[in-house]
Amino acid sequence: MRLLLPLLLAASAQAQTPPPVAAPPPVDAGSGLSVDVTDTRGDDLRIAVPALATDAVRQTEAGPTDALGRQIADVIASDLRGSGLFRPIGPGGLPAIAFAEANAPNFAVWPGTGAEALVQGFVRAGGDGQLTIGCYLYDVNLRTELKRTGFVVGPRDWRRAAHKCADMIYSRLSGESPFFDSRIAYIAETGPKDARIKRLAIMDSDGANHRFITNGQNLVLTPRFSPDYKSIVYVSYQGRRPRVFVYDVGTGTQRLVLDSPNQVIAPRFSPDGRLLLFSMSVGGNTDIYKMPAGGGTPVRLTTSPGIDVGGSFSPDGRRIVFESDRSGKQQLYVMDADGSNQQRISFGGGSYATPEWSPRGDLIAFTRIGGGFRIGVISPSGNGERLLTDGWQDEAPTWSPNGRVIQFFRTTPGRSGRSAVWQVDLTGRNLRKIPTPVDGSDPTWGPLLP
Repeated sequence: MRLLLPLLLAASAQAQTPPPVAAPPPVDAGSGLSVDVTDTRGDDLRIAVPALATDAVRQTEAGPTDALGRQIADVIASDLRGSGLFRPIGPGGLPAIAFAEANAPNFAVWPGTGAEALVQGFVRAGGDGQLTIGCYLYDVNLRTELKRTGFVVGPRDWRRAAHKCADMIYSRLSGESPFFDSRIAYIAETGPKDARIKRLAIMDSDGANHRFITNGQNLVLTPRFSPDYKSIVYVSYQGRRPRVFVYDVGTGTQRLVLDSPNQVIAPRFSPDGRLLLFSMSVGGNTDIYKMPAGGGTPVRLTTSPGIDVGGSFSPDGRRIVFESDRSGKQQLYVMDADGSNQQRISFGGGSYATPEWSPRGDLIAFTRIGGGFRIGVISPSGNGERLLTDGWQDEAPTWSPNGRVIQFFRTTPGRSGRSAVWQVDLTGRNLRKIPTPVDGSDPTWGPLLP
C-alpha cells in the first residue's frame, strides 16, 4: 500500500477530476472535539460516517466503486464502534454525498443527525486498476476540517485503507496511537474437548481476512508475532514431542528452531526480534531460557526450584516478567534480561499467570485465578492492580499495538463449553467478542502493519 498524503479534491464544487496532491489548509488547533480513553461514563462521541463518494461507478477486482465506498464506510464505523469511544451513525440511513463534497461538506445537513464529528471521503478507480481512497475528518459544530489522509492501493487492500482511515480518526480525536491496521494470530479449535484439533490461524484485528496457517495434523500452541510481522513463533507437537517452529508469513514456510527432548512452553520474540524467550522443563524443574531467534544453544535465566514460565520482555528489552510458584503458588516476578535482580510484584489473593508487558511499558497484563479466571493489569512495580473482566474463564491476555486494548480468550462452562477471542479496553467497560469461523484461543496481537 502506497501512502499518499495529503489528498485534496479539486477546489471547484463542480470539478470531477482526480484529486491532486496538495498541502491541506491549516487545521483549527482550537477545536476541542476529542474523546477521553480513560472515561468510564460511556459518553461516546457521535460521529457520522456516510458512504464514501465516487466520481463514476467503475468495476474493480474488489467490486464496483460505489459498493466499495459503502463497504469502506462500514469498516470505518465498525472500527470506531469497537473501540468503545465512538457512537458511529451510518452509513445506512445517511444521505449520500457527491464526489466534490468529500472536502467541501454541506455542514447544514449534519447537526440534524446528532453528529458532533463527520467523516467523508471518496474512492476512485484508476486506469491502472489501483484505487485512490481519501478520508476527511470534520468538526460539525465548528464547521472545520480536523485532519485528512489518503492512499493509493491495490483492490485487495481496500480494507487496509479503511482501517488506516479509522486509525487517523481515532488518533486525532483521542490523542493516542492507532491500532486498527494490525493482525491477530490465534489457535483455531475444532472437535470434542478430549480430542481438540488446534490449528494456527491469522486474521485482521476485526476478524476479517481470516486464513488457516496449519492443517491440524499436529497440535499447535502459543503463537507469537515477531516485531516486524514477518514471522510467527509457536510450539508444535509432532509425535507427541514439542518443537519450536518459526513460520514465515511471506513465503508460507516454517523452519524448526528448537528440537529438544524436554518440554518447551510459550516461546516469544524479544522486542528487537533477535532472541526467543521460552520455558523448558529439565530434570523436573521448569525455568526461563533465551536463545537466538535463528536457533542455537538455550541460556538458562532462572534457577529457583519450582515452575518458572510465561516470560515476556519489557518494550526496551531490559527486563522480563514471568510467573513462578516458588512462593507456594503462581505469582508475578520481574527480572533483568540477564536473569538477575528477580523480584516478586504480585501479592493479591489467588494465583497469577500468563503475564505480558504492555507495548507502552507502563503496565503488565495477567490472568488472575481464584473464584474464576479474570484479566487484570498491574504496574511493573506491583502497584495499581485492577481487574478488567469478570468471565467464568478469561485468560492469556495480549496487547493492542498502542497498549490501550487487550485481547484474550474466554471459555464457557461445562463439557460443551466453547472458547472465543474477546477484547476489553483499560477502562474495563468496552468488552466485545471478535468473530472467528471456529472456536478460538490464545490470541497474539501483532504491531501496526508496516
